[in-house]
Amino acid sequence: MQARKFRVPQRKTQRRWRVPPALKRGDEIFEGLGVLDELTGERGLVLWQSLRDALLWADAQEDERAALFSPDAERTRMAMILASQPAPELEEPLSVMARMLGEPTRISEEMVALACRRVSQWSDDEGLLATSLAFAQAAATVTPGDPATAFAVGKLARRRAEYARAETWFRRTIALARQVGDWATYAQAFNGLGNLYRQRGNLPAARRFLARAVRAAQRNSLHAIEGAALHDWFVVATEGDRTEEAQQLARAAFEAYGPHHPRIPMLAQDVAYWWTTQGYHGRALPVLRSTLPHFTQPHERLNPWGSIARAAGGIGDRAAFREAWDACYDLLPSMTAHDVTAQTLLDMALGAASLGIWDKAEQAAREALEIGSQRQEGRIRLTAEAVLDSVRHHRSVETNRATARPEMVEAGDSLAAEFVRSLQSGMAAV
Repeated sequence: MQARKFRVPQRKTQRRWRVPPALKRGDEIFEGLGVLDELTGERGLVLWQSLRDALLWADAQEDERAALFSPDAERTRMAMILASQPAPELEEPLSVMARMLGEPTRISEEMVALACRRVSQWSDDEGLLATSLAFAQAAATVTPGDPATAFAVGKLARRRAEYARAETWFRRTIALARQVGDWATYAQAFNGLGNLYRQRGNLPAARRFLARAVRAAQRNSLHAIEGAALHDWFVVATEGDRTEEAQQLARAAFEAYGPHHPRIPMLAQDVAYWWTTQGYHGRALPVLRSTLPHFTQPHERLNPWGSIARAAGGIGDRAAFREAWDACYDLLPSMTAHDVTAQTLLDMALGAASLGIWDKAEQAAREALEIGSQRQEGRIRLTAEAVLDSVRHHRSVETNRATARPEMVEAGDSLAAEFVRSLQSGMAAV
């Protein structure tokens, strides 16, 4: 099925659009506290003061900015920046914000917003999400009519599990994007809302917003965004046990992306993993193997190797299981705090249990339980406890649930073959 023909229910009511305000504070005592929590010493102080100055400058009327700062404020700030020895990526954006103190009426909003976005990107790269969110929000405050900047705030707030703040920024993005005709950001904001509701466990709402993202992307021939929204909708369908819908969405996402899109390996991994949960281990295994050359970072490779261990166990391939088990344990020491680690260990335990390798099944399940408990991941804890109970009674947790209609089985096999061809041709072209 062609993704551009995937039928999405049409809205029957018209909506009046206005730009709503967005939440600018979470549970912090004062704005920017997260910066000081994440960065101590002179560097943290310089970043915090630069943030506060940018927000003060943004909130002032243009004719009020000349009186905001003292005459020697720029010189004092530059001395502080030099003393803090900032990372090279921070030198220019911090200097721009220092110049804002000395020439508050001559520096443009675009320059200040860009400086804030660059600090936000550096902070994100360093894993400092509170700092990244604070500066992204400052950029959105400086340029309040820019939907892309507002969207960046929503994404960061969602990653920090600040769901209320994220929702207000996504809704603001939708209204801003509609006003200026930025249909790419408009569709992405609906996608962001859909993923937010999925993370909160509200699958019907997630499905509605993702459908709107798909509809907006289709209307404006935004095929990559359409593919991403269909991909996320596929995940929602699997979590809601909507099997036939999930398979249709997997095919639609593949067609919307196109066979050589850079996200095809991620889609292939997600779909193949879902097939393992449905009992189609033999279909999933070659797809999972074909994804591996496309992933180079340890956190990218851990997940497919864990899925391979589970699929290999499901079809009784001991050699493939041992290879995957060893590959996972080579990667795990540097990944104990990563969000895919506990699930990977569970997949390894399930693969071992399918083969009757009870000691390995118990080892991996206990480690998954420990990590899941530390991270307060309730689903992981419950599944790990179920695996451990099964191991004690020497029985496999996996059951073959592959009971789909013959045409669905044929469609799934066809998609698997297309994934493999696409992934292999993609590597040949590199």
